[in-house]
Amino acid sequence: MVVADRRNLASTRTHRPERHALSALPSVAELLTEPAFLEGVPEVIVGGAALEAPVRWVHTSERDDIAVHLDGRELLLSMGTAWPDTDAELDAFITSLVDAGLSALLLELGTRYLEVPTAVRAAAQRHGLALVVLHRVVRFVTLTEAGHSRIIAGQMAALRARDEVRELFTGLALRGSPADHVVRELARTLGAPVVLESLAHEMLIAEVPAGAEAAALHDWERRSRGAHRGNALEEGWVVVPVDARGKRWGSLVALPGPAHPAGRRNVLLQGAIALALGRLADGGVDTWSTLARRHLLEPLMAGRFQSPEAAAARLEAAGVPVAGRLLYGLVLSGAGRTPADVEAWALALGARARALAITSRTGAPLTMVLLSNPQHRPLDDDHLRTLLRATPDGGRVCATIGSAATDIEGALLSLHEALDNAPDAAAEQQVHWVERRPLARLISSLRDDHRLLDHGERMLTPLIEHDQRTGGDLLQVLGAALAHPGNRTAAAKAAHLSRSVFYQRLDLISRLLEVDLEDGETQTALHIALLSRHRA
Repeated sequence: MVVADRRNLASTRTHRPERHALSALPSVAELLTEPAFLEGVPEVIVGGAALEAPVRWVHTSERDDIAVHLDGRELLLSMGTAWPDTDAELDAFITSLVDAGLSALLLELGTRYLEVPTAVRAAAQRHGLALVVLHRVVRFVTLTEAGHSRIIAGQMAALRARDEVRELFTGLALRGSPADHVVRELARTLGAPVVLESLAHEMLIAEVPAGAEAAALHDWERRSRGAHRGNALEEGWVVVPVDARGKRWGSLVALPGPAHPAGRRNVLLQGAIALALGRLADGGVDTWSTLARRHLLEPLMAGRFQSPEAAAARLEAAGVPVAGRLLYGLVLSGAGRTPADVEAWALALGARARALAITSRTGAPLTMVLLSNPQHRPLDDDHLRTLLRATPDGGRVCATIGSAATDIEGALLSLHEALDNAPDAAAEQQVHWVERRPLARLISSLRDDHRLLDHGERMLTPLIEHDQRTGGDLLQVLGAALAHPGNRTAAAKAAHLSRSVFYQRLDLISRLLEVDLEDGETQTALHIALLSRHRA
C-alpha cells in the first residue's frame, strides 16, 4: 500500500460502538489506575469529564499524521519525538486527534519534552481532550498489554452478562411470566426504576425502589411525556418499543441508573422481547390492562403504599388525576354475573371515565372502581346513570357509591365504604349511596369492633339456627321488614311473599326473639345486628 492509499483510510473507518456498548469499555481514569500505568507516575494535565471517555484500544505512535490511522476511542501513547515544531502546527496536530475521536493522549516526558508544550496544553483544554504525562520511563509494550487486557476482560464480562440477560428473559418468555413480573425483573437487573407505558404514554406497570415512588414517577411523567412530544430524553434515560409483527403495544422506559455490563439498552430490549412474546401468546387478549389495574388499585385498597404522595403519583401516571379532583369509590355487582361480565364492566368504565377498575377474584364477582371527577362536577344520579349505561349489558347492574374524597386516604375510605355496603346480589338495577344510608355507614366504620359482632350474633342466633334447621327465610323476611318500616305491603313484596304469609313470618320472628317488632329501639337494634352480620 502506498502512502497516498494509507491517507484514505479515514474514509473507510469501521463503525464505532454504540453508546449502549461503551459501558463495557474502561474509562481513561480506570486505565490510569492499572499498576503498569502507575509505574510511569502519571500526572493529569487536562482531566475532569474528559477522564470518563471510554477506551477501546491503546495505540503507540510518534508520527504527526497519526490521526488518519485512528478509528476513535483510542488512548495514544507517545514520546513526542516526531511532533511538529511550531505552536500552530501543534495546535493543528491536537485538533486532528480530537477530530479522529481520540479518548486520551499520554505523553512520556524526558525524551523530547521536559514539560508539556503550552500549545498542546491549550489545545487539549479547549477541545476537552484528556491529557496525561508520564514522569517515569515505562515500556510502552507493557502499557499496551495492560490496557488491552483490561479492555478484553471488560468485553468478555459484557458478553457473559448479555448471555445471562438473554437466558433470564428467554426463560421468562417461555414460562409465560406475566408482564408485571417481567418489569420487576428488569428493574432488579438494571437497579433502576422501569415503567411499562401504553401507546398513549400512560403508565401501565411501574417497578420503583421503595421510598422513591413519588419522585421517580413525577420525574417519569414530566420527562417521558415531554420527550414523546418531540423533546430529547435526558441523559441516562432509555426507551425501547414493545412490538412484534408490525404491531406496537407500548414502550419500556428505564429511568437513570447505574451502568450494566450488558448495556442498559440491551437489557431493556430483552425485556421487550419477552413482553412481546407474551402478548402474542395471549392471542389478542389485553392482559396488560388487567394487570395494570391490579398493580395500582389492589395495593391501594390493601394499604400497601409508601405514602399518600407515592400512591397519588402512581394514579396520576396511570391517567387517573388526584390533585384538585373529587374521588369516589364504587362497587358494581349483579345477580348471576360471571367474572367475565364484571371484567367487561371494568374495561367499559375505564374507557368512558377517568377511572381505574378491577374485578374481585374471590367470592361474588364485583367490580371495584376509583372514579376521578372534576371538582366542579360532583357525581350525581344523572352522571352515574350515564356511566352505568356504558356497561356491556346496558346498565343492568347494582352500584354502591362511597363518600366523595379529595385525597388518597379519603379515596381509600370511600372504596372500603362502597365495598362494605355493597349488596350480595341484585336482580335488577339499583343504586346505593353510602352517604344516604347513615346507619350502614356507621356500622361500616365499626366493622372491626368485636362488640358490634357480638351484638349481631346474640340478637340473631335464634333466627340463624331456625333457618339452618328448616331451610327457612326468616333473616330475609326480617331484612325486608326493616328496609320498609311502616309499609308492610312493600316489605312483603320485597320478601316475595303474600301479605298473610309475611305476617305469619313476622309473628314467628317476634316469638323466637322475644321482642316487639313495632318498637323503634328494637327495630334499630335488629337493623344494626343485620348490618353487622352482613359486614362480618
